[in-house]
Amino acid sequence: MLSGIESNPKSSLRTCRLVTLGCKVNQYETQLVREALELSGYREAAENEPADLCIVNTCTVTNTGDSKSRQVIRQLARENPGTKTIVMGCYATRDPRAVSELPNVVEVVTDKRELPDVLGRFGLVDMPAGISEFEGHQRAFVKIQDGCILKCSYCIIPTVRPGLRSRRPADIEDEIRRLIDNGYREIVISGVHVGHFGVDTNHLHPGDQPERLWHLLRRLDKIPGKWRMRLSSIESVEVNDEFVRAAADCEHLCPQFHPALQSGSNGVLTRMRRRYRVERFLERLEQIREQLGLHTAFSTDIIVGFPGETDEEFAETIETCRRAQFMKVHVFPFSRRDGTPAAEMQNQVSPQVIRERVRILSDLERDLALQFYQHHVGASSKLLEVLVERPSEYRPGFVRGTDRKYMPVEVPGTDADFGRFIVCKGDTADRTGILASRTDAIQAEMATTDSEPDVSAAMQRRHASTGATA
Repeated sequence: MLSGIESNPKSSLRTCRLVTLGCKVNQYETQLVREALELSGYREAAENEPADLCIVNTCTVTNTGDSKSRQVIRQLARENPGTKTIVMGCYATRDPRAVSELPNVVEVVTDKRELPDVLGRFGLVDMPAGISEFEGHQRAFVKIQDGCILKCSYCIIPTVRPGLRSRRPADIEDEIRRLIDNGYREIVISGVHVGHFGVDTNHLHPGDQPERLWHLLRRLDKIPGKWRMRLSSIESVEVNDEFVRAAADCEHLCPQFHPALQSGSNGVLTRMRRRYRVERFLERLEQIREQLGLHTAFSTDIIVGFPGETDEEFAETIETCRRAQFMKVHVFPFSRRDGTPAAEMQNQVSPQVIRERVRILSDLERDLALQFYQHHVGASSKLLEVLVERPSEYRPGFVRGTDRKYMPVEVPGTDADFGRFIVCKGDTADRTGILASRTDAIQAEMATTDSEPDVSAAMQRRHASTGATA
């Protein structure tokens, strides 16, 4: 809870329950609503405690997102009979009539600019300009822009989040400084289309200078302290010379990037209406590696079974993934979205073929991950800086987190390490990550750090909770 609310007796506060589905942007927007409600006299309902108000932030990127959104709303109605439910998010925008017919739904927010007015009817006093913490996480997501103007043939997002709206750079900086002061050691720069930050000029105030993404990264890098920032995604066509130079210069920026490939076949990319071809995509990766190092980490998204995808085109995707040497591949079976051109395309791939291709690509992804991890273990490897996030599931006395390249690492530790950096040495690797060790010298250094008051009371409270995860 925020400090301004803690002085009030819990019993006098109205209760709320918030559920989020989908992306980092949704999670950020839910956190903003959470803090607004807390400042207005609400607290989150405990488990098995009825809520006075329910809020569901929905996703519609796939059919599964729609289905899960409906399931969550119905479940909340069963568990909180008679409680009013507000539904927001992309599914609410895409199909507000269907959402409004679900049980207990009293408000459907189709435009987030309406949120202050809608929540005002339930006691909201004011909507804060940004967040101060990130409930249940050891890293904090910060939304820098909203909206997408691309016309990829498979994607519904430009319909439910149209236009571009970049936040004011000074507001972003203030928010990140506040999160760092509150103990967060990793900030994830997020948005619907991060690379289009600053393309619009609506965020400019008198005296402001236009800033693109690389300007923002340089600006944020000047924030002092032991923290790091991670870029949630970047389109390969937006990897220009200015971006690469900024990425190489920024001390706090993690050397891990997520350019969404979607397919490794030029034929499929054409049908997808993507803005690049395979060779140019690979060239952009090499451009970054030349400046940031051979073992810069790259993850990506691949859609399997796009309409008309042949065995030969799928084989091209497999080969492209090998050439790109991805550390991680998020594999998505194609999902037909009503209202997109791809939903009406001929030669839809059968579910059986899609399942087999997903299996093949997922197996390759685990092999590629292992190859990447193996470069970071052994006597000659560099030390790893790991943000500890949770206890190890299978190794008592170990904790699990991610290093600067987003590699999963397990290392000896305790709950007191949650939310802190541990410097360690990679010993062995398998497909699930790296097993590392702490040296006596490093442990002595960490003991010295423990005596310094650099962790806020808010972070100390989160350290005490073993349930906080990324």
